Amino acid sequence: MSTVSSTASASTPDSPSTPPSSFLAVSDRLPVFPWDRLEPYKATATAHPDGIVDLSIGTPVDPVPDLIQKALAEAADSPGYPTVWGTPQLRDALTDWCERRLGARGLTHRNVLPIVGSKELVAWLPTQLGLGPGDRVGYPRLAYPTYEVGARLARAEAVDYDDPTELDPTDLRLLWLNSPSNPTGRVLGKDELTRIVSWAREHGVLVFSDECYLELGWAAEPVSVLHPDVCGGSHEGLVAVHSLSKRSNLAGYRAAFLAGDERVLGELLEIRKHGGMMTPATTQAAVIAALGDDEHVRVQRERYLARRAALRDALLKHGFRIEHSEASLYLWATRDESCWDTVAHLADLGILVAPGDFYGPAGDRFVRVALTATDERVAAAVHRLA
Repeated sequence: MSTVSSTASASTPDSPSTPPSSFLAVSDRLPVFPWDRLEPYKATATAHPDGIVDLSIGTPVDPVPDLIQKALAEAADSPGYPTVWGTPQLRDALTDWCERRLGARGLTHRNVLPIVGSKELVAWLPTQLGLGPGDRVGYPRLAYPTYEVGARLARAEAVDYDDPTELDPTDLRLLWLNSPSNPTGRVLGKDELTRIVSWAREHGVLVFSDECYLELGWAAEPVSVLHPDVCGGSHEGLVAVHSLSKRSNLAGYRAAFLAGDERVLGELLEIRKHGGMMTPATTQAAVIAALGDDEHVRVQRERYLARRAALRDALLKHGFRIEHSEASLYLWATRDESCWDTVAHLADLGILVAPGDFYGPAGDRFVRVALTATDERVAAAVHRLA
């Protein structure tokens, strides 16, 4: 009786079972999710009598501009499925913005593609491009972790670099650039971008340039890989990635897009059609409104610039050194000690920051300090640092 009962029990849906042999556990495919390691320090910072100042994650806190909310609301009656390629009006808005803001020339609808937020694209691009074992994906040594994650999801090899032109181009199928950089805020100049593009084309390497912080330059003027002075007027082998999360406070809308080589975007369009990767119709309407208005971007830039000045001055007076940080939404700061010692020190002051080793071992003596907190919380941080 007990044997029969045991056998029956083992076959019930709620019982543990052995995964199929083809199943590969997440822990075997991906690194530990880094933000989980920050939880004890978040608890310490939260216990501060005046509450936490969370400068760890670059998520916008300011209101979505009214004209964008209005466009979203007016598109609320959208009962049908949207298209993966977006409406013609959206594609017009994308090409117009790229020409006006990036200086790109000769763009048509075939040179743009809306996506469901840039992180989704970064994580799944190698898979969508058909990369796999034996292929290599290059990304900056200090970088957003999702570049490596995307390669690992495709079971390709992730290789980091200080200078991409020093990589062995053998089997290098995809090269990620990131300017302005997350986490360092470093900006690649026009000459440097031109040199990298020339090298990539010489070796047949596809370049994806993550430019999501391009409109947030402070001590440098970021330039797109699609600028004619960089690409020579040709988009061949080049795709730029842009997001409205930071410049328009639309992180919650999942609004982003690609621009560049029509051959590459055409392939991605077909794949994304099969995968049902559609930007919601309401978000498409919001993007049209957002890209057609430069004033709200100017206002948001001024907010971030004031917060940057206040935090930068306070950190320097507190004994920090700041490197790069000429653009983007972060200050790359160090006290020349372990990043985790710095995280603990600031957590005792009720300030939470991101440890630099989240972005690679080369960041193990730095912390990333985000500018994405309200004016009141930034003022509180400045007071505590003083």
